[in-house]
Amino acid sequence: MKSDKLTEYREAAAPLPDAYWLWPLYGKGFENLGLDGGPIRVPMPSYGPDQLLVRHDACGICFSDVKVIRAGGAHPRLFGRDMQTQPVVLGHEVALTVVGVGENLHDEYAVGQRFVVQAEIYYRGRNLAYGYMLQGGQSQYSVLGDEVLRGDHGCYLLPAPPQSGYSQAALTEPWACVEAAYRIRYRQSIKPGGIAWIVRVQGRTDSPAPDTDKLQTLQATPAEDQDFQSSRRDDYTISRGFDRHSHPDTVILTDVPPAFSAWLHARAAELGIEVVVMDGLEPCDFRDALADLIPCCGPDTGTGEGVDDLIVLGPADGDLLANAFCTLARGGMLNIVSDQPLPERVAIDSGWLHYDHMTIVGTTSHDIAASYGPIRSKLAYGGRCWMIGAAGPMGHMHVQRAIEVGPRPDLIVATNRSSDRIDLLAERYAATARDRGTELVCLTEEALGADAFRARLLELTDGEGFDDIVILAPSVPAIEEAASMLAPGGVINVFAGLTRGTEAMLDLNPVIDGRQIRFVGSSGSSIADMRSMLVLVEQGVLNTNRTVAAISGLDGVYDGIYAVSQGTFPGKVVVYPLITGLGLTPLPDLRERLPEVYARLGPGEVWTVEAEQELLRSLL
Repeated sequence: MKSDKLTEYREAAAPLPDAYWLWPLYGKGFENLGLDGGPIRVPMPSYGPDQLLVRHDACGICFSDVKVIRAGGAHPRLFGRDMQTQPVVLGHEVALTVVGVGENLHDEYAVGQRFVVQAEIYYRGRNLAYGYMLQGGQSQYSVLGDEVLRGDHGCYLLPAPPQSGYSQAALTEPWACVEAAYRIRYRQSIKPGGIAWIVRVQGRTDSPAPDTDKLQTLQATPAEDQDFQSSRRDDYTISRGFDRHSHPDTVILTDVPPAFSAWLHARAAELGIEVVVMDGLEPCDFRDALADLIPCCGPDTGTGEGVDDLIVLGPADGDLLANAFCTLARGGMLNIVSDQPLPERVAIDSGWLHYDHMTIVGTTSHDIAASYGPIRSKLAYGGRCWMIGAAGPMGHMHVQRAIEVGPRPDLIVATNRSSDRIDLLAERYAATARDRGTELVCLTEEALGADAFRARLLELTDGEGFDDIVILAPSVPAIEEAASMLAPGGVINVFAGLTRGTEAMLDLNPVIDGRQIRFVGSSGSSIADMRSMLVLVEQGVLNTNRTVAAISGLDGVYDGIYAVSQGTFPGKVVVYPLITGLGLTPLPDLRERLPEVYARLGPGEVWTVEAEQELLRSLL
C-alpha cells in the first residue's frame, strides 16, 4: 500500500540499493553540471566504524549554488579546488535520515533518525562547508565522518523537529542564515588575544575638503556640523580594551606618533603584549608585510587569519583604507580614528564584507576605544527598514521574518528592479503586515524611474533616511546607493554575497562623524542560529514551507538551479533526491500534473507537510 511505502521510507527500513545518483559539478559553467546534462550513478559508498551513512530527503536550491557554478574552483569557499579531479556536489540546505551507523557510534545514533545540517562546518580551523567542500544534498546518499560529527564546534547535525516535514526541516538552513543576520554579536573593544595594527597617515598636514559632487549623502544633521579643525596632536589613547582585563596579544605599529608609540610600548611591556614595528610601508605593501608576519594571512585562504583590528589614525585616503581593509581576518574591524573628513570614497571589497563578517567603525575622538560602541543587529523597533532586492526567495524570507518575528519596524520598504515579482510580495505579505502594525510598501525603479524612485524613498522617510538597510541583491550600485540613504545611527547589512574582489565605492565619513552609521556583512549561520530556527519551526512561529515555489525530483536539479539563476521563481525550489522521474514543477502546475498532491496545498497554493506526504506516497 502507498501508506506502507511512506512509513517504510520514514523508518529507513527498506534495503539499500547497490548504487545511487548524484549531480557532480566538474568546473565553471552549467555545461559542467552533471554528465551530458544529467546526474551520474555511482556505487553505494562503504562507511567506517566512526561514520554514518545518510540519505538526503530534501534539499533546497540556493542562489549560492549558482555562484559556485559561475565561479568554479575560484569560488571563495572552494579555495582553488581542482574540480576536474574532485568534482563538487552542491546542496547545503539539507534534511537527511540516518540509514547506516558505524559500529563505534551505536550509542549515539540509530537508523531512522532525522537531522538537518548546519552547513557552515569548521574542522581543524578550515571551512569545509556542506555542499561545497563536502558532498552536498544534490545526491541521494552520503557518508559523514569526523568533519561533521566532531567538528570544531561539535556536531553539525541537529535533530529535526519530530512532526516537521522534510522540506520544512531542510529550509531551516536558509532561514537560519536570515535569523543569523539579526543575531550577530559585535565586539565592543579591541579583540582580546587578537592582533591589532595601528597605522598613522603620513605626509598630510591638512586634509583636502571632500568632493561634494561625489559624496552625495542625506542632509547633514546638527551632530555632523561639529568643527573638524585639524588637530595634529599625538595624544591618542585607548581607554579600554588595552589593560590587564582585556588586551590583544600582538600590536603592529606603522608610523605611529612618537608620544603615542611610547605609551603603547610601555603598556605592552606591562601586559606582556608583543609589539612589532613596521614603519615606512606603502599601502600596497600592507598585505605582503603582514604575510611575512602571519603565514597565509587573509580571508581568501580559508583560515580566516589576518588582523583583527586595523586602526587608522588620521584622514586616510581611499588607497590606504582599501588596502587596510584587505588585511582583516574573519570578523575583523576597520576602525577609522579621524577628526577630519575623509577626502574621497573608498573601494571596499564587498565580497569580504559579506563572507567574512567584517565591520567598519570609526570616531572623531582621539580615544581609539570610542569607536567600539554597541552595534545593533536587530531591526530597529518602530523604525524604517529598506530591503533592496526583496522580490527573490531570500527577500521574501527577510520580509516575512520582519513581519512575523520582530522586532517589527513601523515601515518596511521592499524594492526590486522589476515589477512583476515585487507585486507578488505585496500580495503575500501586505495584509499580514498591516494586521501587525507595520506598513509594507513595495516599489520598483523600473516603474517609477530613477529620480522619482529616490524621491519616493526620501518622502517615505521624511528625508531622514532608513534605520536599517538590508542588501539582498548582489549589486554594487545597490550597496553604493544604500549607503547614501542611512539615517544617523543606521546599519547597512550586506547580506547578498558578491564574489571577493567586487568593490563598492563607499563614503565612510558617516561612520566617523556624528551620524555613527555602521557597515556590516552577514553570511551563513551558526549552530546556535539553527537551533533557534528549529525552535521557531517547532512552535509554529515561522512556517518555512511558505517560501516554497516549486518542487522537483533529482532529475530536475539542472533546471532548478538554472531557474534560480534566472530569478524565475519568487520563492524556493526544493528537490526530493530519492524521487526520480519528476522534473522541475511550479506548485500551481501540480493541479494538472499531480492533482492529489495539489489538493493538499494550503490556502494561496502554499506547500504543506500533507502535500509532501502525498508526493512521497505517489512517487517513491
